[in-house]
This record gives sequence, structure tokens and C-alpha cells, in this order.
Amino acid sequence: MHSDGIHGTWGGRPRSKATVLVVEDDDDTRAALADTLTDLGHAIEVRADGVAALERLGNANFDAVLTDVRMPRMDGIELCRRLSGDRPSLPVLVMTAFGDVDSAMGALRAGAYDFITKPLTIERLADALDRALNQGPRSPIVVRPCPPQAFEEPLDGLVGSSPAMRTLGDRIRSAAPTESTVLITGESGTGKELVARALHHHSLRASGPFVPVSCAAVPAEMLEAELFGHTRGAFTGAGQARIGLLQQAEGGTIFLDEIGDMPLELQPRLLRALQERRVRPVGSSVEFDFDARVVAATNRDLAVAMAAGTFREDLYFRVNVIRLELPPLRERPGDVLELARYFLARASAGTNESYQLTAEAEHQLLSHDWPGNVRELENSMRAAVAMATSGHVGFEELPTGVRSGLGARDSGADPRTLDEVERRHILHVLDALDWNKAEAARVLGINRATLYRKLQRYGLEGPGN
Repeated sequence: MHSDGIHGTWGGRPRSKATVLVVEDDDDTRAALADTLTDLGHAIEVRADGVAALERLGNANFDAVLTDVRMPRMDGIELCRRLSGDRPSLPVLVMTAFGDVDSAMGALRAGAYDFITKPLTIERLADALDRALNQGPRSPIVVRPCPPQAFEEPLDGLVGSSPAMRTLGDRIRSAAPTESTVLITGESGTGKELVARALHHHSLRASGPFVPVSCAAVPAEMLEAELFGHTRGAFTGAGQARIGLLQQAEGGTIFLDEIGDMPLELQPRLLRALQERRVRPVGSSVEFDFDARVVAATNRDLAVAMAAGTFREDLYFRVNVIRLELPPLRERPGDVLELARYFLARASAGTNESYQLTAEAEHQLLSHDWPGNVRELENSMRAAVAMATSGHVGFEELPTGVRSGLGARDSGADPRTLDEVERRHILHVLDALDWNKAEAARVLGINRATLYRKLQRYGLEGPGN
């Protein structure tokens, strides 16, 4: 690698002495790091690659390791992975190039305590090393023992047996017992807060608070005080001091919903809080520790936001350690009826009525594109129950937007014949029902023999036939 140099001068507070192993293949950078850390009062040893570093670590004790990523024989990511298994109490700091998302993410997932972006400055290097030495190792991916039966519990509210939902459930159960920061992405209405609550419920922090805050709903001028707290008189209307939401989530989880809408000027403060796990209330000169897991969500494309300069790349590194992507409802039509029945049961809870969907209603639900996703479906079922005068929800009880076909599925180019219309619709219903022909015949309002004749006529043999 090429030498990046170390810039700046250090005039900060005295640091405790430590023994640090520097792993860097570039001769000039290695020498500069050694000189800088020696000036900061630390005892330094150097090695040129991960293999040599492991050999030295097998014969001596160090308080911390500072390593580059790209090196011959063994890179910094593999070194982190080896040390997280063999020496979990040893904090490892990884140096990555600014903008190298993959390296930063890989280091964190491999067990690094922290990463430092190049070009390095003395202050950033000193601060990162100081945190590692004084706060102990705290990798964003610390897997704790899972509570008994935690993996057998249902994920409340996350309904659906489609392959996409089964995969999502598995990923939630894997991520929940870790301490890693999670970024949940998906369109509005896909259930991002439900996923955040499931992560909290299945974690060892489940007995602690779950504190949600919408970065879009809170006015920009108030969001800073909401997150970090404020002192009495810090601004007009601050009649008394208030603890911020990051501290209120102590021992639990804070959910930063729509983080992509966070004002750009507030993002550096959040980044620093996440790095140091300390907050300074508005109007105060005192910092306070906080211990809360951070889960964030957004319906925005953060890559686009970073390119536009409205979202910081270094903050993206921090929140995107584990990413969970929620599929829109139109991509999992097989879950529509299962969700509809679930929401009908919820909407009628506490009443003496049990509501059932008619075949005509099911047919219409499967034809709708659900631009508002699961939230739109839930609201539709609530409205249908309110309109129903018996235990059945039919076509007429559905909301106007669903009945009228607004948001109906796009079938591509307009078919030219009635047969093509019928063929495409039968195929769509079968796909939505995983080719359960008996259920498809019921939803279509025809008997099974008629359905089989139509399948033969249109050459729709289907999976497994």
C-alpha cells in the first residue's frame, strides 16, 4: 500500500500507557505509526503482515492491535477473525480507506473493536485507541448466549409463510442475540418497526425498554434535544432538564426510524455518540455514558442519499453492520390471504363475531398491487370489519381503492383476447397460492374440474406436473 501519512499535532489530555502491536505492510506508514504512538506514550512493536502478527501474539501480551486491511499473506479482516476467536479480550482497531464500505463492514463483522478511516489524524488515532483501552473490547457483533426457546418463539406480527418471509425470520433470529447495529430497509408500510420490535423481543435486552423515535416526524430543531436530552434553559421552552432518548433506552433498544431523513447537521453528533457510546445533552458541558442497542430503519436508498450529500458515509458504516431488507407485499402475493385473515381476526378481537372472507373478496385482494404494502392491507381489513353486517367480508365491504382496482397488478402489455386475460389471471392466482389448485379453484369461483380443463387448454401444467 502507499503511505498516507499521519496529519496534525496532538495537544490533548495525557493517555495511559499501553503496549500496542502495529500491523502494516508499508514501511513508511508503519514507521510513522510507530513514531506517533510512541510520542503518545505507548510501547510499540511492529509487524508487516497478519501471519507475523499472529506469531508474535502467540509469544507476548499486548493491550491493543492496530492493523491495516490490505496486506500480503494474511489481510486485516482475517487477522480480526482469528483474534476474535482466540483472543476475544484483545481490542483490534482496523485502518480503512475513506469510502471503503466493504472493508469497514468486513472488519466489524470479523470482530474488530473499531475502524479508523484514512487519511489518519493524530487526534482520531489517539481517541480511537483511548476508547479501546479504557472501555474494553466491544465489537458490534458480540454474540451472547441465546435465551432458552428463543429461536422457537413466533415473531409476533410478522405473518407470512412465503420463502422471502421465512428467510427474513431466520435472519432476525440470527441477528437478535447479537449486539450489532441493524439497518432495516424497505418501502413504507412493509413492517420495519415490527422487525425492530422482534429483534428486541428475541434479544437478551428484551427486559429493557424499546424506545422508538421517528427522525422524519420530529421537527429538525427538536430532534437533537429528543435524542441527547437538554438542560434547563437550554432553549426557549426548556423549563426543566430532560434525559434524551438514547439514555432512556438504557439496557434496551433504541429504534431510529427513517434515519435517512435525519438532518445532515445532526448526523455528526449521532455518529460520535454511536462511536463513543456517550451523549452530551443540549446546553451541557458534561457527557454521559449510555448502553443501548441501536436499530435503524429507512425507506430511502441511502446509497443515493450519500451520493447526493444528504447522508454521511461514515454514519452509514455505523448503522449498516447487519442489514435486513423487507420485501414489498407485491413481491410475496402468497402471503396476502394469510395476512388478511390475521388482520381480520385482530380487528374483530373483543367482539362476538368471527369474520371470513368470501371467494369474491379473496379474488379481489389477490388482484390488488398493495402500493401501501402490509399497512394498507391491515387498514383495509379494519375498514371491512367496520362495514360488515354479518360474519362475512365480501367484495362490497372492501375499501373503494381495493374494489376499484386502483393499484391493480400490472400484467404488462394489454392482452388482445379474452382468453389471454383469463390465462394470465388464472396463472397469477395459482402463483399467489403456490399452485394449490383446490384453493385456487375456490378463489376463482369455479370447481376443480373446470380449473383442470382450463389449465390443459392454456398449457399451464405448473410446478411438479
